[in-house]
Amino acid sequence: MIPDEQVEEVRARADIVDVISEFVALKKAGREYKANCPFHEERTPSFYVAPDKGFYKCFGCGKSGDVFSFLMERQGLDFVEAVRYVAARSGVELRETRRRPEEDDPNRPLYEINAFAREWFRGCLLDEAGGAGARAYLERRGVSPEIAERFGLGWAPDEWRAFREAAAKHGLDEELMLELGLLGRSERSPEAYDRFRGRVIFPIESLAGRVIAFGGRVIAERKDAPKYLNSPESPIYHKGLELYGLSWARHAIRREGVALVVEGYMDAVSLAAHGLEHVVAPLGTALTPEQAGLLTRFTTRVVLLFDSDPAGLKATFRAADVLLEAGLHPAVATLPEGEDPDTIVRTQGPDALARFVDQAVDVMDRKLRILEERNHFASIEHTRAALDRLLPTIRAAADPALRDIYVKKVSDRTGVRRETIEAELERDTPRRGGPPAATRRAAGPGMGAIGGAGGYPTTMPRLPRAGAERKLLVVMVRGVEWVERAAELVSPEDFADPHHRAIFEALLDDPDLRAPTSTMDPATARRFEDILADPEEISHGIDVFTRSVNRLRVLALDRRVQELQRRIEAAAHDEEKLDLTRQKAALARELRELDPTYWGSATRKPRTDHSHTEPNP
Repeated sequence: MIPDEQVEEVRARADIVDVISEFVALKKAGREYKANCPFHEERTPSFYVAPDKGFYKCFGCGKSGDVFSFLMERQGLDFVEAVRYVAARSGVELRETRRRPEEDDPNRPLYEINAFAREWFRGCLLDEAGGAGARAYLERRGVSPEIAERFGLGWAPDEWRAFREAAAKHGLDEELMLELGLLGRSERSPEAYDRFRGRVIFPIESLAGRVIAFGGRVIAERKDAPKYLNSPESPIYHKGLELYGLSWARHAIRREGVALVVEGYMDAVSLAAHGLEHVVAPLGTALTPEQAGLLTRFTTRVVLLFDSDPAGLKATFRAADVLLEAGLHPAVATLPEGEDPDTIVRTQGPDALARFVDQAVDVMDRKLRILEERNHFASIEHTRAALDRLLPTIRAAADPALRDIYVKKVSDRTGVRRETIEAELERDTPRRGGPPAATRRAAGPGMGAIGGAGGYPTTMPRLPRAGAERKLLVVMVRGVEWVERAAELVSPEDFADPHHRAIFEALLDDPDLRAPTSTMDPATARRFEDILADPEEISHGIDVFTRSVNRLRVLALDRRVQELQRRIEAAAHDEEKLDLTRQKAALARELRELDPTYWGSATRKPRTDHSHTEPNP
């Protein structure tokens, strides 16, 4: 810890102009200095530094703060790193103090278990006999021993209790290992077993470099096991808030001025092994606003390197819209059919992949090109449908200049007047005027607010849980544009009914789906056919959509409140109880903003209106 008085001394002695000039070409303008803003693209300088106040502000994007916040925003440093950096430049010798034992992180035991697990998995990989198969697999994938060491890769032996027994010898808490997902327990037997078995292990680090979770990949394909197995969420791991590889890649991202985003661990490690170090990957989910927010600390440019098959393209465009909302500028690299970044660098070398990266085009240009290739501008009907596919990307652009460019491009290509497009955007953008995307979705992917400040009533006629899920799916099958809107606001985890969840996921994979797929189980297929055949006329689609999404969000948040209440009741220590209670209070406030009639899971008044009972499936 750095004492407060030393922080203030560093702040007072810092030359903010000198520090910021390292990263921005400042020009004197009277008593102040100005430049093009480093946080967004602009042609006319709107970024000002006031040395007498030790303050900077951009009148274009609104970013402002002192010398420490500039380094945190621009260079991705945390507060302590920023203070150390400025202190070194200002000639202040810091006198850091150690935390008192009572101030220790309450999650320290979890970090210690994960640190032990990483070292144990590493030891298994390096074991001459036991790790031979895993080392051979990594060698075939182009991962050298040096890269394996750098990423901390390990090996989980195909044994049921090898890790458990090793951990027990060191006195590690079994219940905590179960919570972290290192151990599992079946209903048939109370004895815990190793959850990761027969897998190459990828430690997942926080930005601070601490191990917070693990991913495991089988090295021999098995029908009885998924290819990838990941740690569950825990008090120290929330997959939507982290990016795999960012703790290693952040300096390379700053240096290159761009982040490469790939689909999985193996792609990220493979690219790094071949010299492309500015690469990160989401953690088994669609890219979230929080992950996009992490990238804004290091760059404004992102290249998406997902597969070019239909599923990969859908994931690409969903990720691009999230990046646009965060103020980033995403480009799309088009890979040959059947190829992914890993196979290209292994078979053709890093220069081949670098060419695809150099040829990456803006997401809007990529969308327009695909629509043209599919003849979507050949008729009025198809042009209208194409416009509906393009509007979400325009709507997502937080950068006003980029949004204006998108409107002009779409207007020129479709022949629709820009005034009409802008009116359509305002009419169909219930979120405009609300809080920023990162705030709207702070509860997790798919939890974005769409009521309240955007001009739609916060309270609406209540829909039952299954009714809201079914109604949303009915709206989604009426048009591709509703699928794209739903993908921005709702995640599969928000659906309580497993059949509805499966249908929602199928529509995300194929927005044009209008018949059950061969992989749907019979009950889900029947439910989907019933939704497709629903005769109801929906004359106010946006209202029905809004009510349904808000209801799903309320129920999803309510489930989280109930889970926190269970954890509060089971908590053994007052400090843990207090922390959980604060989390619960924050969620309850969010719930009351969405639904002022919300009473809380434990205190909600019973309903007497039987019209809101669950419908039969």
